[in-house]
Amino acid sequence: MSDTFFYSLEGPLDSLPVDRQMRTANFNGFTDLVRSRGADPRRILERHDIDPRAVQNPDSYIDCKALVDVLQYCSTSFNDPLFGLHLAQFQDPDVYGCVAALCRAASTVREAIAGFVDYMPVIHAPVIMLELVEGEELAELRWDERTNLGMNDQANYQATLLNLKLLRLIGGRNFQPQYVNLAVDTRSRDIGLIEDQFGCKLNTHASSNAIAFPVGMLNQSVATSNRLLFKLLSGYLDRVKAASRTTVVERVEDYVRGALSLGNCSIERCAKRLGTSVRTLQANLSESGLRFSDILEKQRIELAKVHLQEGRLSLDELAILLGYSEQSSFGRAFKRWTGSTPQRYRRNLDSPRAA
Repeated sequence: MSDTFFYSLEGPLDSLPVDRQMRTANFNGFTDLVRSRGADPRRILERHDIDPRAVQNPDSYIDCKALVDVLQYCSTSFNDPLFGLHLAQFQDPDVYGCVAALCRAASTVREAIAGFVDYMPVIHAPVIMLELVEGEELAELRWDERTNLGMNDQANYQATLLNLKLLRLIGGRNFQPQYVNLAVDTRSRDIGLIEDQFGCKLNTHASSNAIAFPVGMLNQSVATSNRLLFKLLSGYLDRVKAASRTTVVERVEDYVRGALSLGNCSIERCAKRLGTSVRTLQANLSESGLRFSDILEKQRIELAKVHLQEGRLSLDELAILLGYSEQSSFGRAFKRWTGSTPQRYRRNLDSPRAA
C-alpha cells in the first residue's frame, strides 16, 4: 500500500487545517449561547469575517485569530469575563474530533496524552504546541500557541475546561487535577468561580498554560480502551501526519486538483473551502510569489500529463475535465505549457510501449 493511500487522482480525500486555522468544532454551542444572551450569532460571526454556514460543519476550518477575537468580543459585549468558560460548559471533548476518539481507545492515560500531544496540531489546529512534562510527583500537560494571537483569555478558558474534560474522560473518577496555570489576567473575584469549574487551584499570569496531576495517573488504564480501534486510528493519523500538506500553497494545490474534476474550480470557492477571504488568500499566495491562476495552470499541466499517460479519456473529455469549453483551447494551452500538442505527447508515451 502506498504512503498516500488516502489520496485520489484528483486530490486528497482528507482535509487538514493550515497555518493559523482550526476546526470550527470549537464553535459548538456558540449559537445557542449567544441567542440566550439576546444577541444575533450570525451578525457576530459576519462581523469577524466568519461564514455562519461554515460554523454548522464542525469539520470545516476558520482562522484561529477570528475565533479568539469573537470570544473576546462576546466577553466584552455581554459583560461576561468568563464567556469562553461558559461556552466550554456547552461542549465535550468530541470538539477534538478523531483525536478524542484515539484518546478514548488508548490503553493508558500516558498513551492517550501522547496521542493528544502528537496529533492535535495535525488534525485540529497547527498553531497549538502541546507537551507532557513528568516530574517526580506531578505531571503537567502544557500548551501554548506558535504565534501571537493577541488577547486570548477567553480562548484559554475554553481550552482549559475542554482539556480537563478530556483528562477526566480518560482518567475516570480517580482523576484529580492539582492546579491549573494560565497565562490570563483574571479578576480576583472570578478566581473562585473558575476554581469551582476546574476543581483545583488556579494560578494566573503564568508564563504558559498547564494542568498538573499526580504522575502516577499516567499508568492508569483507560476504561474505554480498544486496541483494534487505537491501532487503526493511530496508523491512519501517522499516515496523515507524514503526508500532511499544511502550507497555503499546498492546500490551494490540493483544492484545485479536486475541484477541476468537478468543474467548479474558482478562487472564491477555494477561499471558502480554506475558511478565509479571497483578499486574504490572494495576499498569502502573493507572499510566496504566486497567484491563484499560476497554481491553476500548474495543476492543469500535471493532471493533463497524468490522464494522457493513463489513456482512458479522449481529448474532448480531458479538455472538459480541465475546465476548457473546447478541445482546441486545451490543445493550445498544452502546447504553450510543454511545446507539444496533446496528440504528439500521447504518441510519444505510446512509442516506448510499442517498442
